[in-house]
Amino acid sequence: MSRIVLSAASRVGCVRSNNEDMVLAYNQFVRSDAYETEFMTENCDRFAIALADGMGGHNAGEVASEETLSNLKFFIGDMPKGLTPDEFHQMINEWLKSINQIINSQGLADSSLREMGTTLVGVLYYNRRYYWINCGDSRLYRLRQGHLTQLTTDHSLINPQNTKKHCSIVTNCIGAGCKTSYIDFQDITEDIQPDDAYLLCSDGLNDMISDEAIEGLMNKQSSANSLCEAAIAEGGFDNVSTCIFHIYPSN
Repeated sequence: MSRIVLSAASRVGCVRSNNEDMVLAYNQFVRSDAYETEFMTENCDRFAIALADGMGGHNAGEVASEETLSNLKFFIGDMPKGLTPDEFHQMINEWLKSINQIINSQGLADSSLREMGTTLVGVLYYNRRYYWINCGDSRLYRLRQGHLTQLTTDHSLINPQNTKKHCSIVTNCIGAGCKTSYIDFQDITEDIQPDDAYLLCSDGLNDMISDEAIEGLMNKQSSANSLCEAAIAEGGFDNVSTCIFHIYPSN
């Protein structure tokens, strides 16, 4: 059994008028707010810590991110007990097909939601095992012995018309008319070490400050909200959301 200590924050930034990001921080949805909690895994047999970066015109992106995280929380909570890692993986793939269809269908049914979509990155706990998932260009990092490592791979390309980081093109996501979405999946249970810290973030963080700067802030034990403030201080071109959590042995 383990103790999870978590902080999450989601901020609108300096340029946008609304926040299309959202964080699922165990049992709390976080948007335009900051949140901290801790809990024991012995009190639950499954949970999700996840982040979604919505995209689309008007308020459509925030609809897609909220719908996706709400659906994921319900799906994980409703899973049958006793699935093997392979069976769990297959169910996550089936869930992706389902939520992708839901988001695309909503966009077709309501013109104000047309082309809405979202990224998704998260860590899932089920049957005493930890898995990370990723669809899009939001990121999962691990801080181990002071060194920051990106665990996920960005599903994006640099826009040849503009080489600035914040102008990259997302090549895989949930919704946005995408019919062939895929999700990266990794079992990290055996790799977890007691002093590790994990960071989920939207590209509003890593587009504004370097991995070296993120590493420095995390080594100072900065909160999720402090990371968001650092990105905003550098211009905050996008919404910025982060979630930092540690997995400690309960002893």
